[in-house]
Amino acid sequence: MQRTITFLILAALIAGVGAGAALQAFGNETLIGAAGVAEAVGALWLKALKATVIPLVAALLITGVASVADAASAGRLAGRAIGVFGVMLAVSAAYAVAAILGLLALFPVGAAEADALLAGVGATRTEAAAFDIGSWLQQLVPSNPIRAAADDQILAFTVFAIAFGFAATRLPSEQRQSITSFFKAVAEAMILIVRWVLVLAPVGVFGLSIGVGLRSGLGAAGVLLHYIVLVSAVIAGVTVIAVLFAVIWGRRSPAAFLSAAAPVQAMAFSTQSSIACLPAMVEQARDAMGLPERVVDLVLPLSVAVFRMTSAAGNLGVAFFIAAVHGIEPTGFQIASAVLVAVPISIGSVGLPGQVSFVASVGPICLALGVPLELLGILIAVEVVPDIFRTVGNVTADLAAAVIVNRREATADAAPEPQ
Repeated sequence: MQRTITFLILAALIAGVGAGAALQAFGNETLIGAAGVAEAVGALWLKALKATVIPLVAALLITGVASVADAASAGRLAGRAIGVFGVMLAVSAAYAVAAILGLLALFPVGAAEADALLAGVGATRTEAAAFDIGSWLQQLVPSNPIRAAADDQILAFTVFAIAFGFAATRLPSEQRQSITSFFKAVAEAMILIVRWVLVLAPVGVFGLSIGVGLRSGLGAAGVLLHYIVLVSAVIAGVTVIAVLFAVIWGRRSPAAFLSAAAPVQAMAFSTQSSIACLPAMVEQARDAMGLPERVVDLVLPLSVAVFRMTSAAGNLGVAFFIAAVHGIEPTGFQIASAVLVAVPISIGSVGLPGQVSFVASVGPICLALGVPLELLGILIAVEVVPDIFRTVGNVTADLAAAVIVNRREATADAAPEPQ
């Protein structure tokens, strides 16, 4: 079902841009008026999608913090795994910022093509807000979290939600379970709404893309191809970094690690699901890599549950590309805000379907950068290609993390006891 909707969305994008370009060429006023109705439907669908972002983010952050805290307290091995995940996520996010900004500097988005694409979704270039250290620090703590959410002050809202999640983990067991159960239910309800909205995605994307084709012709296809190549390249780089982690920190031979990971990567390429790859990961980690069962049985399921190394990197790549289309050059404070939002949200959104995760993860980063969300409705249609690279990178990072944790365990066991 998920794959069918994905290809229907992609087909709707192609059909909408093609139909809009044809209307532009023929100039039939009656048909152009009908296209305006389709655009209105697309705009309505996009508003429904955007309405789910803030409540879904709040629920995912709170439950995500609780799940990580519970895992870290489960024992020394789990705590080490969480520490490894944290280091790998931080490096991945830092790399992504440098990579996407570097690629955009080498291969910038054409101003004319960007303006045409924005006009197609009823948006215009956005002026970057002036930032200074004082105003940025004040954004870290909201005086009113509800108002922060309403005003799209996503960094302040993220800080509050994370603090709330950590506070919940310190409560007595019954109270903690009540809070986490409530927010899990909220998250599930919001995910269900997003699923309903995404069922209508082919209609919504067609409505949005017909406006793109009408105003920009087939020139929009070049911007979308530019997006696919740049974001996929950034995510592919995360896979390389995961291998380097296994080689340098895990002390594994590159050839041996890649040989053992290859069957899992092939499955990830075809399924685009880390969960579906878990049995193959367990088998390869035990048989091909020779990792002990106690490490494999804990680290790999835990990594699938709370760790996606490519998530923050890929989402940052998407958000910075959208900023480039709007002509925004992020300041250092905006970049820091984007990273501070991207990393915890990547943890909270683990396990969500790709399209749901795309909206829940990229939307808050865009808000942190001061970038409108209108382009998400178009970019979600071509996310199928970067999503392949995301899954391949994630399973590679999961195996690398298991190798590293095993190495750390062996080093700790070999260390002499303090006198």
